[in-house]
Amino acid sequence: MNRNKLYSILLIACLAGYTWLYYSIITQKSEVKSAEVCLIKHFTGVPCPSCGSTRSVVSLTQFDFEEAFLFNPLGYLVAMIMLLSPLWIIIDVIMKKNSLYIFYQKVENTLRKPNNVILFIVLILINWIWNIKKGL
Repeated sequence: MNRNKLYSILLIACLAGYTWLYYSIITQKSEVKSAEVCLIKHFTGVPCPSCGSTRSVVSLTQFDFEEAFLFNPLGYLVAMIMLLSPLWIIIDVIMKKNSLYIFYQKVENTLRKPNNVILFIVLILINWIWNIKKGL
């Protein structure tokens, strides 16, 4: 993947994320039931590893860090990506650099190493089991 494609995907994903976050906050305040977007949970009744991430990010916007963690610790990662990616891309474009792209490549290479992949999968499985146990 080249730099421009990565930056475009990240910006589109962040825009979609901000739109969904806004919708989630509005529906939470109006007490209208939010739409269920997880196809895994919808069809199987079993939450996926990322179920609760939206509620986690919403809790972070309200500075309720404990509730955010209890909904889903992945919400912290999602929020960090949503906050930092657009800023980092803007800085890269203004400075005519590709530091985010280089960082992305380093993370991708790190995750390709067998020990790191196994650790990553184990952490995701632990989170998934926790989501199932919580009954998200």
